[in-house]
Order: sequence, then structure tokens, then C-alpha cells
Amino acid sequence: MSDSPTAPPDRRRPGPVLYISLALTLAIVVWGAAAGDSLSRVGSAALDGITRGFGWAYLLVSLGFLVFLVVLACSRYGRVRLGRDDERPAFRRSTWYAMILSAVMGIGLISYGVAEPISHLAEPPHDLAAPMTPGAAVTAMQFSFFDWGLHAWGIFAVFGLAMAWSMFRRDRRGLVSALFRPLLGRRADGPLGGAIDVFAILATLFGTTTSLGLGALQINGGITALFGIPNSRSLQFAIIGVITLLFTASALTGVARGIRFLSETSMGLGGLLFLFVLVVGPTIYLADLYVQSVGRYLSELISTSLITPASGDLGFMQSWTYFMLAWWLSWAAFVGVFLARISRGRTVREFIVGVLLVPSVVFSVWFTAFGGTAIHSDLAGTTRIAAAAADDANSAFFATLQSLPLPAITSVVTIVLVVLFFVSGADANTFVLGMLTSRGTEHPPGWILALWGAVTGAAAMALLAAGGLESLQQMVIVSSAPFLLVVVGVAVSLWKDLTAEPLQHTMPTASAMRGAADRTGEIPEPARTKTLSDDATEEAAIYGVPASVPAEPKP
Repeated sequence: MSDSPTAPPDRRRPGPVLYISLALTLAIVVWGAAAGDSLSRVGSAALDGITRGFGWAYLLVSLGFLVFLVVLACSRYGRVRLGRDDERPAFRRSTWYAMILSAVMGIGLISYGVAEPISHLAEPPHDLAAPMTPGAAVTAMQFSFFDWGLHAWGIFAVFGLAMAWSMFRRDRRGLVSALFRPLLGRRADGPLGGAIDVFAILATLFGTTTSLGLGALQINGGITALFGIPNSRSLQFAIIGVITLLFTASALTGVARGIRFLSETSMGLGGLLFLFVLVVGPTIYLADLYVQSVGRYLSELISTSLITPASGDLGFMQSWTYFMLAWWLSWAAFVGVFLARISRGRTVREFIVGVLLVPSVVFSVWFTAFGGTAIHSDLAGTTRIAAAAADDANSAFFATLQSLPLPAITSVVTIVLVVLFFVSGADANTFVLGMLTSRGTEHPPGWILALWGAVTGAAAMALLAAGGLESLQQMVIVSSAPFLLVVVGVAVSLWKDLTAEPLQHTMPTASAMRGAADRTGEIPEPARTKTLSDDATEEAAIYGVPASVPAEPKP
């Protein structure tokens, strides 16, 4: 099952990838700190060129990934486990979901949960509705679901599935370059593979610094709403410094302790805040808005996926659609490695359904509760949240809370929640960067984790100094452009790897299933299938596997 090369004596020892990545990152950090205007101009020019010439590629790739995942989930490969055939998941299902949500995109629930829907209400995408109307409300939610739903999680699922398959099914190192062994062979271990890893590290780093910058802006917005302290770069830098210390310390405790604790705590606190808004807010209106918006989103998913500047607004695409897809692509390596790390023992089908559908539903419900509440109060004329968001997007969430009961308490809870999301996401990122620069080890050295924590914080400060949110968005799109080819290569390599899997792995024998049931007390998924299909029957005869198995193996 393994095709990994002979491991070096100390797999944890960093190689050239670490030093090259650090040198390039520090060069950009110094550039942003010393000549922020210059970095901003170059980023703006690169952004314009990429989105005008190749923006369509982001749309096609993300849509293609969704089709690919559906095919895999419905195929015979869906029953294969990411690990040994009798292996069980390391984390219970609720913990697994919590870690996926909070450590991956939790900060987006606060940063964009109100800001995006209310912005689309005031300026509907592609002039599809009249501003500040009930029709604009449905369109606003539809495009919010598009940015945070299936397309985003499809990118993560492809990369995560490829990494889990490579690490746990093929026993390769936890490196992006290792995913290319089916395509590149031994060249994946040489300079070409090193270049792939450097691209992955830079895309990961700048995707995460964007989250770090957004988190600092959001916390600053909460402090302003609560205490009247104005927004300032010095306060934002102080916030980044404190959070950097927290997430670096958490990363040193490992996945099973620090990230797990933060994820479960933030999900519990977020659930309470969600229920509060759902109960005291316009509940009936929110339910109606959700049903309409989900219906529009699903019915127009293909057509929305193929809107380009030729038929739409380039400015909107750069600010929202292209930026979001580029952000998810830049996170692909980070999220993929992390998802793989916490998903060992799950089946391919379980992984796809869990990563693709559950977070998409959670994000759509959250955006409807908070964004829909803001939309309802603005349409009723009791608030001006859209105007507040136009002046400062980071004030939108807190402006919504101010329109509900107990605003002081809910604002404090929100700030705590932002910090938890902030720390858990950056914690996971630091852990992944440590893996990628420690030859793929699942236990990176502490000094490398601390180093990447400091570099991530410094990069976020440099980009904020260079131009704030606009510079963060520019860097995400620019850094993700070359990585787009890497992600497509990952999908092709995964398919080649899957088709090379011996068929007997997909249909374990009855004795193997009895052994798994004895060890776990649960019947493995293949044992629940009483009769195989005709094709599977023929394949079973070829490989000497029984064509049918009992529904409940005897002890």
C-alpha cells in the first residue's frame, strides 16, 4: 500500500523549502513595511491582470471539483477508508464537525455574516434586483451562500481527500509535493516537488494572514462599538501581537488538545449566540427568507457558477466572487492538510458528505440568521446597517447586535468568539506550515511552530500597513493564481491514485469485517450491504471475494 521513498534519518529536520519560503515571505514583509504604497500598486496591477485574463479559471475549477466529488461519493471508491480497512475515526463526529468549522473558516462567520448580505442588499450583484427591496434580500442571500457554500468546501474537500489518501492509504509524507507522485514519480521528491511545496506555503501563509488581518479589524470594530475607542493601526497591531502569542502557544499543544478544545468551545458559544438571535430576531421572516434563498441558490447554481465579467460587473467579481474563490484556493493546502490530519479512519464518502454538506448548511443558516436580521431591520426602516457597513464593514455585525436586546452582553460574547475563531484558525495554520516545512512530519518541532507563528503575525501587520483590507485581498488573489495549477494537478493525481487502488480494498472479506466488529463493537460500512451489484459480483469472482455478505456478522 505504501509507495513512499525511504525517509531520511530525521524527518522533522527542516530542508531547503523552509529557508526559501521564509526568504520570500520576509522580502514581502520588508517591502510592505518599508514601501507600502509600492507594494499596493504592484498588487493592484497584478490583481487586475489576473482577474481580467484568468478569472474564468477560478469559476470552472471550483465547479469542476463539485462534479468530481459527487462522482467519487457515488462510486465504489466511496466505501474505502482513509487508512487501514478496519481503522476507525480518531475523533467523534461532533468533535470532527466542530474542528472543521471553527479551525477552518470560523472567523468568516463574524467578519462576513452580516457585512456580505447587507452589502449585497444595498448593491445587488450584477444589477439582478433593485437595491433595498425584498427581491434584493433573496439575491443577497443567494450570492452569500455561493461565496461560502459548496464551491468553497468543494475546493477544501478535494485537497483534503487527496492528502488523507496519500498520507494514510499510501503512507506518504504530509507534503503537497507527495500528492504528485502518481504524476511525477520520483521527480516529486526533487527540485520540482520543492517548488510545489513553496507555492503551497506562500499561498497558505497569505491566505491566513488575510484572516488574521480581518480578525484584527473585527475585534477593533467590537471595541469601538463597546467602548468608543476609534479604529487605529496601532490598536490593530497590538491585537495581532496578542493573538499571535495565543495561537502559537496553542499550536505547541498539538491538535488533540489545543485545537480540539478551542474548536469545541467556540462552536458551543457560537451556537448559543445563534439561538439567541434566532429567538429574539424576526424568526418567521428568517425562515421564509432561508427557504426562498436556498431554493434560488440551488436552482441557479450552475448559471451563477459561470457568470464572468463579460456578462457581469468586474468590480463586483474582484471584490467578492474572485476574491472569495482565490481565498479558498489559497487555503486549500492549509485546510487540506488539517482536514486530512483529523479525518483518518473515515470513508471517502463520509469525508465528502461531511466536509461538503455540513459546513455549507451551517454557514447558510448562520448568514440567514444574522444577515437576514440586519436586512429585515433595514427594510423596515428601523436601522441603517447597510450605510454603516459601507463606511466600515467591520461595524456591521455589532450594529446588528445593537438593534437586538442585551447588546452589551452579546457584543462581549462576539468579541470572545472572534478571539476563539481567530486563535483556532491561526493555530491550525501554524501547525500545517510546520508540517510542510518539516518534511511532512505529523509532529513538527516546537521551534518551527513558533517561527511560523511570528512570521504570520508579522506578515499580517505588513499587509495592513501597506493598505489595509484592500492589500490583504490583493495578496490573496495574486498568491493563489499560480497555486490554481497546483490544485488542479492534485485532483488529477488523486484520480490516478484512486484508480490504481486494488479492488479488494473496497470489499474486505467477511473474516476481516468480523475482526473489525469485534474490536470496535460496530459493523463496518461494507458489512451493511447485503447484496452487491452485478458488476461488483463479477469483480468479486475475479478477486475471490464473496458476492454477498451477512448483514450482521456473527461474533
